[in-house]
Amino acid sequence: MARGGRRVGRATRRLTYAQGAGRTGLGRLIELTAAHSAGDAFITVSLAGALFFGLPVGQARGQVALYLLITMVPFTVVAPFVGPVLDRFRSGRRYVMAGTLFARGLLCWGMASSVVYGDTLSLFPAALAVLVLSKAYNVSRAAIMPSVLPADITLVTANARVALFALVAAGGSAAAAAGLTAWIGAEWVLRGAMALFLICGVVAVRLPRHVDSPEPEEETPAPGWRTWFQVGPVVAEAMRANAAIRVQAGFLVFFLLFLVQDKHLPGLAPEITIGLLAAAAGGGGLMGAAVASWARSHSPQLIVLATLALTTIITIVAAFYFTLWTAVAVALVGAFAQGLGKLALDAIVQREIGEEVLSSTFGVVEALLQIAWVFGGLIGLMLSLFARGPAGFTVMAVVLGLSLAWLLAGRRRRLRAQPVRRPGPTDTKPLPNTY
Repeated sequence: MARGGRRVGRATRRLTYAQGAGRTGLGRLIELTAAHSAGDAFITVSLAGALFFGLPVGQARGQVALYLLITMVPFTVVAPFVGPVLDRFRSGRRYVMAGTLFARGLLCWGMASSVVYGDTLSLFPAALAVLVLSKAYNVSRAAIMPSVLPADITLVTANARVALFALVAAGGSAAAAAGLTAWIGAEWVLRGAMALFLICGVVAVRLPRHVDSPEPEEETPAPGWRTWFQVGPVVAEAMRANAAIRVQAGFLVFFLLFLVQDKHLPGLAPEITIGLLAAAAGGGGLMGAAVASWARSHSPQLIVLATLALTTIITIVAAFYFTLWTAVAVALVGAFAQGLGKLALDAIVQREIGEEVLSSTFGVVEALLQIAWVFGGLIGLMLSLFARGPAGFTVMAVVLGLSLAWLLAGRRRRLRAQPVRRPGPTDTKPLPNTY
């Protein structure tokens, strides 16, 4: 086992450090983010179970609605507070990332005690704090990506490589955490996550120094909150398309789960059906990261719109021909579009937004996408009360179709309004890339 582990480690290191990623620090960042995702999977699995499974369906709906509303709180906090704080400390991003990891390790220790004694009064605030710190880490990681980008790798490819290793690590860790939770208990899984986060904090401090931005020569005032939303038409268009995809993602999770629980999705046993849908969603996420790593010469803006169009088409097909297998296809394509669209959006933000407000912008993006996911989950929860599969998918197809038409119309107006500049014989400057 030790020899096999060393071989796997060497093979993984060759992949993460390929194309100059080891020289710039991207390889270390990939490994750190993969370990961070593994810790998140440990927390999720150890706390899962009591919210949905094992409860009567009607009671579970109330618990899930409360969970969705509570989930919005930490992500609305990210935009107005965490992003500006990270922008102020952009010269010490390594230490900010390490701080979020150390703090989550300590919170895991506290949550383990709460699980042992059944203290939900302290468990919920700790879980919310873990969510906020996890998003703060993701915002910091996205902000430092341009500083560790090798010359031979595009932003979309680098983001995809990080996401691919994070998904693989999270999937393997979730399976391991499920077995450990059944064997030794959820509290010991949380204590294992604590040790993992503390080690990750040490690794974060040892990232290359160039991931920290140099201190500005002149002290500039912090931008006001209105500048967070002045992201330009290209970024705004990508954010809106990703928000529509996230609405569908949240809708699918809860609408399909309650269809299975109410036995309105026949074909297989409920446990097998849920496992099949989960496997399709996981496979779609991996496919999205893999395709993004290959999409080197394509515009991220066109990728975002293409993912929304693909999601709309498959949802329309499922609304007309609703079966178990079309539901699985929608789960697969929806996860694929969510992963690929988010990676393209990250690349657009990293390219278009100045470094002085980069973390704040990513905070706004994370908050918007999470609120969209919660909104879609609430739609799925309400429709599951009275709508069957075809009706629910018809509603979502209409929402996606209107969103796509609105974005395409806005893009057409924007491109028509842009002046066409013809370079003269002595003009050597390249034309702007308007996508």
